Amino acid sequence: MKKKLSRLFLIVLTMGLVACGGNNKEEKTTESSKLPEKKIIKLSTKFVEDEQTAKTLHLVENKINERLKDTLEIQVFTGGQLPIGKDSMEQVVSGANWISVDGLNFLGDYVPDYNAVSGPMLYKTFDEYLAMTKSELVKKLNKDAEKKGIKVLSLDYLFGFRSMLTEGEIKTPNDLKGLKIRVPNSQLYMLTLKAMGANPTPLPFTEVYSGIQQKVVDGLEGSLMTIYGTKIYEVRKHVSLTNHLLGVSGIAISNKVWNSLTENERNVIQEEIDNGALYNTAETVKLEEEYKKQLEDLGVVFTEVDAESFDAPISDVYTQFPKWTPGIYEEIQKELNKIRGK
Repeated sequence: MKKKLSRLFLIVLTMGLVACGGNNKEEKTTESSKLPEKKIIKLSTKFVEDEQTAKTLHLVENKINERLKDTLEIQVFTGGQLPIGKDSMEQVVSGANWISVDGLNFLGDYVPDYNAVSGPMLYKTFDEYLAMTKSELVKKLNKDAEKKGIKVLSLDYLFGFRSMLTEGEIKTPNDLKGLKIRVPNSQLYMLTLKAMGANPTPLPFTEVYSGIQQKVVDGLEGSLMTIYGTKIYEVRKHVSLTNHLLGVSGIAISNKVWNSLTENERNVIQEEIDNGALYNTAETVKLEEEYKKQLEDLGVVFTEVDAESFDAPISDVYTQFPKWTPGIYEEIQKELNKIRGK
C-alpha cells in the first residue's frame, strides 16, 4: 500500500513539474511575442551611387541604423531603383513607410510656393539659400506641407549652381539671343532660359553630346559636376557662371509615419539628416572647386556674367505661375535683403 502511495506521489509531482515547465515556456513565448517589430523605412532618391548626395545619404543611413539598431532601420535606394519624383511624393502623402529625396518642385505639387523659393537668379551663395530655408517664409511653407500630410525633414541638400556651357562667353542676355540651349523638359527651366534670352530646347541628356556636334543645340546649362562627369567639355569649352538655378533636394516623410515614431527615433533621424546636410554642403563646395580647377586644366575658360542685367527679365518668370502666391517674388527679395543685411 505504501509503495503504491509513493508511486502515486511521484507521478503527481512529475506532472506538476512538467506543467510548471510548460507554463514557463508559454510565458517566455508570450514575452518574446510582445517585443516590438523593427520599423523599416525605405528612402528613395534619383541620385546614383557615385554622386555626392547619394554618398551622403548612405552615411546618414548608417548613422541612424547604428543609433536605432533595436527599433528602426532606414534602407536607402539610389538611382531610381524605387519610385522617384512625383510617384515618390505620392508614397509619402499616402502614409507609406517612405522617405523621398528629390527636387523641391515635387513638394511644389502640394505647396506651390516651394518652386518660387528655388526659382531662378535668387541666390549668390549657398549660405544665402541655407539662410532662406530657416526664414519665417519657408517655415510657413513647411507648416502648409504638414497640412497636406508631408513632414519636411530638410531642404538643405545642395548639389551646385547651374551655369552655361557654350562656344563663346555669355555676359548679358544679349549674348544668349538666338542660341539653342539644352534644358530639362521642365516649365520652370524653359521659362527661365527664355527670359535669359536663349532659345530653350528640351533634349534627353544622353543626346546632348551628339546634339552639340550635329548643331541640334548650341550648348547646355548644368552644374560643374555634370559638365565634368559627362565629359561634355570635349565639345564646348566656355563656362559662363550665370548661376541661374541652384540644385537642391528636399527630404520628406509622411506626417502620419513621423508622428508614429518615438521621440528618440524622431530626434535621431532629424539630427543625422541635419548633420548630413552640413557634410554634404562642405563636400559640394570642395568638389566644385576641384572640378573648376580640373576643367581649367582641360582648357575650359570661365567667365563671370553681369548678373544685374538678368534681374529684370528673370523677375517676369515669377508672374507666369498662377498657383504661386501673388507677390511671392517681392516677399523672397525682402527676406534676401534681411539675409544680406540691407
